[in-house]
Amino acid sequence: MAILVKSEVRRQTVFQKTVKVLKVSKFSPIHQIKVCCLSSVVCLLLSVFCCLSSVHAERIKDIATFSGVRENELIGYGLVVGLNGTGDKDGTYIFQPFANMLNRMGINVNAADIKGKTKNIAAVIVTAKLPTMVKPGSKVDVQVSSIGDAKSLQGGTLLMTPLKGADGNVYAVAQGPVSIGGFVAGGAGAQAIKNHPNVGSVPNGAIVEKEVPVQLNDKNRLDLLLTVPDITTAKKTADRINMTLGGVFARAESPSVVSIKVPDIYASKVVDLMSKVELINVDVDAPARVVVNERTGTIVIGENVTISPIALAHGGLTIEIKTEYQVSQPPPLSPEKAETVVVPQKEVKAEEKKAALVEVKGATIGELAKALNALGVTPKDLIAILQAIKASGNLKAELVIM
Repeated sequence: MAILVKSEVRRQTVFQKTVKVLKVSKFSPIHQIKVCCLSSVVCLLLSVFCCLSSVHAERIKDIATFSGVRENELIGYGLVVGLNGTGDKDGTYIFQPFANMLNRMGINVNAADIKGKTKNIAAVIVTAKLPTMVKPGSKVDVQVSSIGDAKSLQGGTLLMTPLKGADGNVYAVAQGPVSIGGFVAGGAGAQAIKNHPNVGSVPNGAIVEKEVPVQLNDKNRLDLLLTVPDITTAKKTADRINMTLGGVFARAESPSVVSIKVPDIYASKVVDLMSKVELINVDVDAPARVVVNERTGTIVIGENVTISPIALAHGGLTIEIKTEYQVSQPPPLSPEKAETVVVPQKEVKAEEKKAALVEVKGATIGELAKALNALGVTPKDLIAILQAIKASGNLKAELVIM
């Protein structure tokens, strides 16, 4: 904030000096030349100051999307053939569909006739994402996932598969060789597996047959959806858009929505307006947040997280119970009923780590990390420490536990 204020003061000072020179410049051509040169320097300095003020800003296209411009999910059921004996053994998902396909090709067979003869076939679910306003004839990538007990889809070919949307209409047709990006080698005794052999992809494997119609140029209002909802960021986004468009056209409706009224000069040219808005830089305000994943011991601490000065002691109590089995044999000349027995010997050991009282405080993320590392604790212990600090009210951030 201080940098911005200094920059604004410098701009005003330079502008005032320029005005004075302009008043003097009318007396001689030489002065006019100096004024022109000085004006060029002023413009250059102002452009540099503007760039410096937005160094840490983010483009709107990186933090938000326009409502209506999105991907649409497609799904379909298909068959992968040409496998090297790694197809479905249990043909529940493939007997009838495969028989139907052969019947359409003029080969009359019953589903019962192909049992035990489908080692090279696998039933799969095919999924794809259809972008907005993609014209028929365009190609999109598809993902193929086995739904049976196939060992691998390596070397297989996906047969023609209609892909439907949520409305039940067919929007694309997929077909082509499946790439799994790995392999399965070896036998029952030893195997080498790279990546996941039951899921593959077909690059550009689906041809679009029907587009999702969205008339952007006919809109008179646009809704900008923030990826991370935040009231301050939404307000700053609306202000920057209004500053760029030279009027009050944008308004923050909620923490996640900024509405934009299409100016008259962009009527029937809404796509041009969207392109201009996407390139606007906005200072994003990130909330103070600590994200903890207890299952993996992962801790992510945001930039604005601080801790009030506190004194912290952390120690660990370890209890170890160990059982050893010893054999007790009867001595010589023992009675006939004497037997060899196993006697368990239990040992209980308790150990508590020494804990020193350490002052923890942090005005920045670097100071905070240095103070917590000074404790020499593991990530699991650090999670417990952060939870205790939050409970005491000294963690100035939101604690998110995954």
